[in-house]
Amino acid sequence: MKTSKKWIEHFEANALEQRVEWNRPPMITECETDSILNSLQAWQLGETSDGTHLIHASTIYANNINDPDYIDAVKLFIKEEQKHGNNLGSYLDAIGKPRIKKDWGDSLFRKIRYFNTNMEIWTLAVITVESAAQVFYQCLKNATGCKLLQQICTDILIDEAYHIDFQTERMTIIFQSKSSITRLISRMVYPIFFFATSLVVWYAHKKLFKAGAVGFKKYIEKMKYKYFKTLHRVAFSEQPINMLSQQVAY
Repeated sequence: MKTSKKWIEHFEANALEQRVEWNRPPMITECETDSILNSLQAWQLGETSDGTHLIHASTIYANNINDPDYIDAVKLFIKEEQKHGNNLGSYLDAIGKPRIKKDWGDSLFRKIRYFNTNMEIWTLAVITVESAAQVFYQCLKNATGCKLLQQICTDILIDEAYHIDFQTERMTIIFQSKSSITRLISRMVYPIFFFATSLVVWYAHKKLFKAGAVGFKKYIEKMKYKYFKTLHRVAFSEQPINMLSQQVAY
């Protein structure tokens, strides 16, 4: 497993990568725009969180385990998520579409995390949403012939693979520190939360998923795959988990 210092090095190095050619003009058809716009706007809003509550929870947790570097790693993780929001926002600006300020799905998730200071719940939520995000951005990439938007999606997909690594490693550390009883509870809670949240994401963005050639059955298959590669392995495997090469595709 990577240490917090290693994750800081990763995020700092990745921030220097330039994978999007912003001199490319956005070439998106009206039909494509109709299929993806609402979801693109909603996801852009969701990527713009300042991360205050996550930083607060991470600070409490890091102080408890005496790992101050973890706080800086989380801050860099949040900064990378904000980059995604900025890039999607720049694309919306380029095609002359507004950035929205409110979305029911985003509002729901913000309310859920507002009072949460439990690092396990935070990590569970992030793994779930980022897993859905991988399906979302691949579908967004598939739903358009616009090279600029495809590059934006590719950049995000590369980042998200590492993000799931980062969060899965942390969940493993948290899980292995639990008692036998709390491990048993977690094994019951993880799949319920993961798949309930996955259904909410499907309901909110099914038009986009279908535009990317992913119907409900295929979406559930993909989310099931991601669950077994992350949370299920955390809860049922005693072996160290290295997700790096397994989260990029599918």
